[in-house]
Amino acid sequence: MKHPEPKRPQVKLAADAYEQLRQKVLKRDNWRCQNCGRRDNLEVHHKRMRSQAGDDSDVNLITLCHSCHANEHDRC
Repeated sequence: MKHPEPKRPQVKLAADAYEQLRQKVLKRDNWRCQNCGRRDNLEVHHKRMRSQAGDDSDVNLITLCHSCHANEHDRC
């Protein structure tokens, strides 16, 4: 019998720290959606959600436009 991964407590960054991280990811990704290349309505997406043991490290974050971000969450 496979046991589910234990959930670890979610630790959110303070608003100013998250904004700094968000800006770092947007800059790293050249201010473009990494799926479609758009430059407007950009958001930062967790590749692995915090609720699934993902974290706020920059390697777990990717820049997506609003449409691609919504599509990613629809796939989950």
